Amino acid sequence: MVDSHTHLHLCEPPDDELVDTAAQAGVTRILTVAIDDDSCVTVLDQAHAHPSVYAAIGRHPNSADDFDVELLRPWAADPRCVAIGETGFDYHHRSTEPAQQRRAFIEQIELARDVAKPLVIHTREADDDTLAVLRERADGIRVVLHCFSMADRLAECLAEGWWISFAGNVTFPKAADLAAAAELVPADRLLVETDAPFLSPVPRRGRPNQPAGVLHTARFLAARRGVSYDDFERDVDTTAAELFGW
Repeated sequence: MVDSHTHLHLCEPPDDELVDTAAQAGVTRILTVAIDDDSCVTVLDQAHAHPSVYAAIGRHPNSADDFDVELLRPWAADPRCVAIGETGFDYHHRSTEPAQQRRAFIEQIELARDVAKPLVIHTREADDDTLAVLRERADGIRVVLHCFSMADRLAECLAEGWWISFAGNVTFPKAADLAAAAELVPADRLLVETDAPFLSPVPRRGRPNQPAGVLHTARFLAARRGVSYDDFERDVDTTAAELFGW
């Protein structure tokens, strides 16, 4: 199984322990995702230190102040970087003004185009603006909607050819709409993630998440989709390998 979105630098156990625990659980690839300039350096160091770990380079919308895309270019060109992001809009916290978020979002879209790598999207309480910018700017770019939350917009997202990644919140009892949406995503567009240390799935809800926790979400999704875990795992592994090129 693959954890297609985590933040090793935010998790408390040491990297070696996190990676070893994940491997023992059956996690073969981990994509650790930067949120600011400092973590861009850290995630690349982690990817170079662990063969199963790869990096995504970018600025989270809540860290988009004073964004300079030129700082990202050498990191984005590193072979251990397989994606750009996470970027997008976050209107829940609004720690960065929407205009600054938009500028950083658009420039990271263009960076993804320049380096021919997938783009990882964060959107929270900003569905309309996120989809509008992607439609206007991201044609021809492989787009991953991380921690998918737009169950009512699933058909639109699939029509654009984007990838849909589900985190542990899909297992929550109150997230029936997300679980139902997960049944409809084609196998070649579906990914699973932890977003660790956040969003621990049932039955670990309330405790810090880590990459090994992706197995709980994967088992839940396989059951909802009515397929064996082995078949589900094979499909997710194939989709992630084709998308990220690892």
